[in-house]
Amino acid sequence: QVQVVESGGGSVQAGGSLKLSCTASAGIIGVCRMAWYRQALGKEREFISDINGGGTTEYGDSVKGRFTISQDNAKNALYLQMNSLKTEDTAVYYCAAICTREIYWGQGTQVTVSS
Repeated sequence: QVQVVESGGGSVQAGGSLKLSCTASAGIIGVCRMAWYRQALGKEREFISDINGGGTTEYGDSVKGRFTISQDNAKNALYLQMNSLKTEDTAVYYCAAICTREIYWGQGTQVTVSS
């Protein structure tokens, strides 16, 4: 059973930074496309960023220039460095492993940005 687990969420003031981590079962990072999504209260889940096995990244318009996705195959880990946080970044952040046959989701980690 593939496991995907996020960590690193918390509360921060606007303008601050947080780094989220996602650990996955062995053989997932670097093989499956890895992505971050978020869902704010009362809103639909929103694409944040993804990275493929070759390291190619994409970002949603709302986070371009502020967030950076990276992965460490040796550590089975995915990261999301979030800088210049805004109150509108408040949401539950989810890690996803998008594999050929299935998508595996983590349980989410809460990020709260206060003014």
